[in-house]
Amino acid sequence: MGLFLKNVSKTFVGKRAVDNISFELNKPGVFGLLGTNGAGKTTTIRMLLGIIKKDSGEITWNGKVVDRKSVNFGYLPEERGVYPKTKIYNQLMYFAELKGMKKEEADEAIKNWAKKLKVEEYLDKLAEKLSKGNQQKIQFMTAVIHNPELLVLDEPFSGLDPVNTELLKNIIINLVKEGKYIIMSAHQMSTIEEFCSDILILNKGKTVIKGNLKEIKDTYPANRVQIETNENIEKDIKKLGFEIENVKNYSYTIKISDEQKAHELLKELVLKGITIDKFEIMKPTLNDIFIEKVGE
Repeated sequence: MGLFLKNVSKTFVGKRAVDNISFELNKPGVFGLLGTNGAGKTTTIRMLLGIIKKDSGEITWNGKVVDRKSVNFGYLPEERGVYPKTKIYNQLMYFAELKGMKKEEADEAIKNWAKKLKVEEYLDKLAEKLSKGNQQKIQFMTAVIHNPELLVLDEPFSGLDPVNTELLKNIIINLVKEGKYIIMSAHQMSTIEEFCSDILILNKGKTVIKGNLKEIKDTYPANRVQIETNENIEKDIKKLGFEIENVKNYSYTIKISDEQKAHELLKELVLKGITIDKFEIMKPTLNDIFIEKVGE
């Protein structure tokens, strides 16, 4: 069961856009597909959804070869596509019917999702009258209205304020609980870290890192330490030769070369009589790893 890609490649006019990539989603959850612009993410997504044909390799969904008819998928592309001069309800009904839904079924789904996303009052309005954030929520509805098994979300939180970002995050969490398979691409690495247990990073069409995010991070040495006190110790830290990355309310994030340096710093601060309320050695963030890998 699930989605499997094995040794998949695609070339456009002599340029290899995707080069022999493999990954799998064998249980419900969120998989992170990452890469810079031009890395091959969009081509990969379009191949796995059967929108374009691969040149070589295998793509299967629940044991069957993928094409546009074999996968009940929902797709939220990075390039948004609501019709500005069309009423929201009519657009949603159009997309629902394209996916084979009957009018009564589609009407119920539209009203249900409008309530979840708090856009009920906009259903009879033209799309151009909506804010960017509300247009984004309508676009999300077009991807989920037909209850897809596989959902691909490209920059799902683009244009959303913090309140609506949290709303959509909770909806995605519930979709996973309902058994959905989700592929997510985002430029905000903190978002991927929050949702994804497994990731794939592409660079120039090639896989540069793949696997369980926690296991990947565990292969990297610590590069920061967080120290909290009840006093200003910025000068003390700098005198000891350490670089402070961030300071907030006597909470200091400090760059280190290895864990031994962190313990040396702690020892020196304690010897100075400084009370330490929190001391945490930190692994690199996904953003650190991403920058290192795509910058090689």
